[in-house]
Amino acid sequence: MSVTAVLHSEWIKIRSIRASLGSLIAVFAATLAITLLVFATVGGAELNADEDPVFAAFYAINFAQIAAIAFGATAVSSEYANGALRVSLSAVPHRGLFYAAKAAAMAGAAFAVGLATAFATFFAGQAFLGEDSIGLGEPGALRACFGAGIYLALMALFAAGLTFLLRSATAVLSLLIPFILIVGFVIGDLAGNAADYLPDRAGQQVLHQAPEGGVGPWTGLAVMALWAAAALLAGWWAVRRRDA
Repeated sequence: MSVTAVLHSEWIKIRSIRASLGSLIAVFAATLAITLLVFATVGGAELNADEDPVFAAFYAINFAQIAAIAFGATAVSSEYANGALRVSLSAVPHRGLFYAAKAAAMAGAAFAVGLATAFATFFAGQAFLGEDSIGLGEPGALRACFGAGIYLALMALFAAGLTFLLRSATAVLSLLIPFILIVGFVIGDLAGNAADYLPDRAGQQVLHQAPEGGVGPWTGLAVMALWAAAALLAGWWAVRRRDA
């Protein structure tokens, strides 16, 4: 099969599997809903009391990353249900092509939805702030919009690589969600700047107008990309070495 045909087949899988499609939709829908709820109920004075108005505008990305993790995990775990991976490898015997195409399809879908989510979240939230709102001309705002899309795509790939390794979406979700929500804060209290190199802390630096610590916005995304690459390499090792 050609590269284009394999990519198309992986895109069909993403659209056809309810769990992965639902998670992808949740990246946009849940994030926008939380943004509307928060900005509609919290006054502009409270929001603008934050030292970083750009980061405050992307508050709901904290929830989008959970949906992105679920998307990456469920899109891969479906291959291990009812022998689906054997069927996929029968159609595409070249495991490298299969793995690269799946990763590329997931990254493209997550980035497109993440980018739309970031811009929609930004504009929807600022619409409630009136004269206190900021625009894309605010320093760091446009960078944060594009950075959020990249960050969510990398988070999905991070989860996908670990799911190929562990062969279970449940295991990955049980590992990553507490790690993202809890471990970073615990390590931050104990190890100081070491926490800046955790995947979520590093990746979210791009959402700050003036990032704190020793990791800059694009450097932080590069660190997040290294985490995703490490997970994908581990997943590739599992796909190449293990039987379907």
